[in-house]
Amino acid sequence: MISATGLELRAGARILLSDTTLRVQPGDRIGLVGRNGAGKTTTLKVLAGEGQPYAGQVDRRSAVGYLPQDPRTGDLDVTGRDRVLSARGLDALMAGMKDLEARLAEDGDERLVRRYGALEDQFAALGGYAAEAEAARICANLGLPDRALAQTIGTLSGGQRRRIELARILFRDAGENGGGILLLDEPTNHLDADSITWLRGFLANHKGGLIVISHDGDLLESVVNKVWFLDATRSVVDVYNLGWKAYLEARETDERRRRRERANAEKKAGALMAQADKMRAKATKTVAAQNMARRAERLMSGLEEVRVADKVAKVRFPAPAPCGKTPLTATGLSKSYGSLEIFTDVNVAVDRGSRVAILGLNGAGKTTLLRMLGGLLEPDTGEVRPGHGLRLGYYAQEHETLDVERTVLENMRAAAVEQTDTELRKILGAFLFSGEDVDKPAGVLSGGEKTRLALSTLVCSGANVLLLDEPTNNLDPVSREQVLDAIARYSGAIVLVTHDPGAVLALKPDRAILLPDGDEDAWSDDLLELVELA
Repeated sequence: MISATGLELRAGARILLSDTTLRVQPGDRIGLVGRNGAGKTTTLKVLAGEGQPYAGQVDRRSAVGYLPQDPRTGDLDVTGRDRVLSARGLDALMAGMKDLEARLAEDGDERLVRRYGALEDQFAALGGYAAEAEAARICANLGLPDRALAQTIGTLSGGQRRRIELARILFRDAGENGGGILLLDEPTNHLDADSITWLRGFLANHKGGLIVISHDGDLLESVVNKVWFLDATRSVVDVYNLGWKAYLEARETDERRRRRERANAEKKAGALMAQADKMRAKATKTVAAQNMARRAERLMSGLEEVRVADKVAKVRFPAPAPCGKTPLTATGLSKSYGSLEIFTDVNVAVDRGSRVAILGLNGAGKTTLLRMLGGLLEPDTGEVRPGHGLRLGYYAQEHETLDVERTVLENMRAAAVEQTDTELRKILGAFLFSGEDVDKPAGVLSGGEKTRLALSTLVCSGANVLLLDEPTNNLDPVSREQVLDAIARYSGAIVLVTHDPGAVLALKPDRAILLPDGDEDAWSDDLLELVELA
């Protein structure tokens, strides 16, 4: 289905993969894993045909459904429903039939009748209204209500747009009897618990090829029957024809073997070199000494490099600048898109050091409200007022606070104009950006790297109010724990939107704002259930 030979991938001068051969066969459900920044997203993009390898070639023999971490749809004026139906060409046919129906109501021209009949035949051949119902079922299972499907793409939240793209890919695959190739990068981002459960079942029954990048261990355990481990140290992909749990055990065994082989070889090579040094003192044994030295070098050169322990970003939010009692206030906020009302008359008061969780079902307006508080979106009514000494830090789930044309270091300079490059490089180093990494354009970073960069811009902000929208998305488990610890330790005010119950537990909210009604309640752990449903 996919065959890659002689594959070499690079990020700048750094080699991600070298002379690699990869194959995807029908029935392969592959988990592509490795540390953040190892090249998983780059690999998937090249296999999908969305990027070019530095060397080698990729041959695709089946239809490919590719879900990137940050989907970028073309026409923002098309409705969500039409975007999904376009996967099989049904949207254009339905629009054509609707147009002809209106014209036939005024003029029964025989040519219009024939044209309508031809469109109707094409529509039926592609599954007709049964296919439309199938698309609706997939959308419902991914938490997309009818009102969201009726909206244009440009008016949907980032999470809704991503679910539209996932629904489109799955709908297209279902039309091919599940025989295509699915390449999915973090497909559970923005999904609620019920949708994740449904998606696991769908992918576990997929008959074609599947490669999935995910930090969701339950998804990997339920779905994959093969694992590709992208080892950033050795620039290779280790292929394990095993399920998830068996892979974890096998990989640990492999690492122990490599360490043991290296220790033994180093011991033997050391003994040979010591003996060679002694023999060099005698002129008659110079050649023998050189031979021993060469044997020692061959012993070491034949070993695989030992995988170094993955570095972890050291996430610490800033010491908040002094501010007044209520640094941020919003009154009477409302937002509508056309006739669709998102929320009305919402009031928010963020006191110094307060902890606020914004809750609501998908599409209730959580990100919209946060963008208003952050000054990135104008409300239809009401106003947002900064209090005395307000310094705002905003983390956006779509990373729109990053300038993708600027480098990593240039983004940091824009966030902290008063700090020197040396100080900024030190902060970036704590977030695992060092050397040439700081000169990469932000647009080429993986989702996890963008998350780390966006978080690093907060560190140098001195913010006393943090607005955090899904800050744990795209992070490996260890980096996620670092972010949760930073949330727990931060002494300023935080307003949080998240699907991650762990993030809410770390926040320890004192109150919650429930959307779309805008009601404000004292926090109760009973509200945790709403977080997963969000």
